[in-house]
Amino acid sequence: MIVVSITMHVLPEKQKELVQTILSMVGSTEKAAGCLSYTLFCNLEDRNLLNLLEEWQTRKDLDQHLRSELFGVLLGTKSLLTEPHRIQIHTIHQSEGMEAVHAARGK
Repeated sequence: MIVVSITMHVLPEKQKELVQTILSMVGSTEKAAGCLSYTLFCNLEDRNLLNLLEEWQTRKDLDQHLRSELFGVLLGTKSLLTEPHRIQIHTIHQSEGMEAVHAARGK
């Protein structure tokens, strides 16, 4: 699995515009091949600090998304930000669930 974290520091007067732009992309992106999730988060202490979290099945799926028109729209929002998008891509080779918590807690 591939996890993409995109951090955006939005200009206060452009916050609503950026959120609306991203929310308009959610449905189409979630239908893209290999998309596991596409979620926007807002920082509780600073509503102008947004984080977009994407999960993809494979690197091939992600690369197709990165070349897409929708991702180009996201990159085009740079004029709404106080600094460039901070994009981090993480490759996860193993995931664990509640069983790991139980094992660690001796249950």
